[in-house]
Amino acid sequence: MTRILASACAVLTLAVGPAFAQAKATITGVPEIPFTTVSNFLKLPPGESLGESVAVATNSKGNIYVYHRRDTTRLFEFDKNGTYLREIGKGYYGFEFAHSVRVDKDDNIWTVDEGTNLVTKFSPQGKVLMVIGRRPPAVDGPVIAPAGPNPPAQKYILCRPTDVGWDPQGNIFISDGYCNNRVVKYDKNGRFVAQVGSEKAGNKLGELNLPHGLQVDERGHVWVADRTNNRYQELDNDLKPIREITNLGTGWTLCISPGSHQYVFFSNSNPNGNPPGSWENTGEIYKAEIDGTVIGKFGKPGKIPPGFQVVHMLDCRNPNEVILGEIESWRVQKYILQPTPVRPSAGR
Repeated sequence: MTRILASACAVLTLAVGPAFAQAKATITGVPEIPFTTVSNFLKLPPGESLGESVAVATNSKGNIYVYHRRDTTRLFEFDKNGTYLREIGKGYYGFEFAHSVRVDKDDNIWTVDEGTNLVTKFSPQGKVLMVIGRRPPAVDGPVIAPAGPNPPAQKYILCRPTDVGWDPQGNIFISDGYCNNRVVKYDKNGRFVAQVGSEKAGNKLGELNLPHGLQVDERGHVWVADRTNNRYQELDNDLKPIREITNLGTGWTLCISPGSHQYVFFSNSNPNGNPPGSWENTGEIYKAEIDGTVIGKFGKPGKIPPGFQVVHMLDCRNPNEVILGEIESWRVQKYILQPTPVRPSAGR
């Protein structure tokens, strides 16, 4: 198990940090990445607006999906220039309280809904292809979270799931989430394979406390934003822990760019509600090589662009063109980053 990682630019410290709501990043010497922003990026039709833009993703054509909380949860699609194209899943039973949207290598669209406890796979045309989990029956009334201790985690019942990803073989990984503190692996047909963590929160390697985001790299390694533990964990394809990253603040979400040379983006976003003092120590996004070497950072908290407010999710299909989904300012921004030098040996 790897516990020490040196780098030429910065070092990821791997000691376990204290558990609290929002942590200041302790990494030092990280260069700022220059950027520009695209103003009025998304063009909505008359009468439409975005709510809490908790999730963004792009497909192979550059089309943008925004999964947002408004009068109800809604999924909008825009073209690469930000022009509105359509709504997907209007009135769908699996939409209640959006948390994540991702697009797989075949351009299928996956939504993770914290309110219905469902992960749904849509075809590029918007047809439902697979559902994992089960929505609580309406006759049971509203269920926010289990009362008392969490019941034992089940193979096919999710509890406020947060994110989804896939390995190159098509296996499905779900971070599950606010009550089941675990990551679950399913095969490409949705059959349970394994899990790490449990309904009981923990802070050891291989334990989780609110896994809030998840992505899988081309090696099949699973990266988890372990939010309440103020860290990220890297797991192997069998969900065995490899290491933890504890000096990048609070693990809100992450994104891994595709291709032969992958980058990882980590969001140390400001906490919900922007409590006093939070603007001084949170808000930035870090860019790292797949081996964990941090090569730069960008962004600051701010209610007016180019600042951002609670970056809940980001898309990095193009690692120099990052799209950010924000909760508190109800918007989506595009950041165009100055390219960073490529290290040919990274991740090898």
